[in-house]
Amino acid sequence: MGYDKLDVYNAFLNGSLQGVVYMQQPTGFVDPALPTHVCRLHKSLYGLKQASRAWYTQLSDFLLLIGFRASKVDTSLFILTMNHDI
Repeated sequence: MGYDKLDVYNAFLNGSLQGVVYMQQPTGFVDPALPTHVCRLHKSLYGLKQASRAWYTQLSDFLLLIGFRASKVDTSLFILTMNHDI
């Protein structure tokens, strides 16, 4: 039986953010005409404090939508029951 893998680094880059998040312009990419302006993020970035929560929320919502149940004792455990198989 093969196991699928999940690339967490890429998943962090695609997480949707809750609320408005701004960041300073990254070093090397500062707009010379607007050096004091900031960037508004539409997607999560790896290393951002909100990145892991955004990723977990998106994954959790999807797993619950397709029929998984969340464990009451372990937030990282999701259980799928089909017929009599777990």
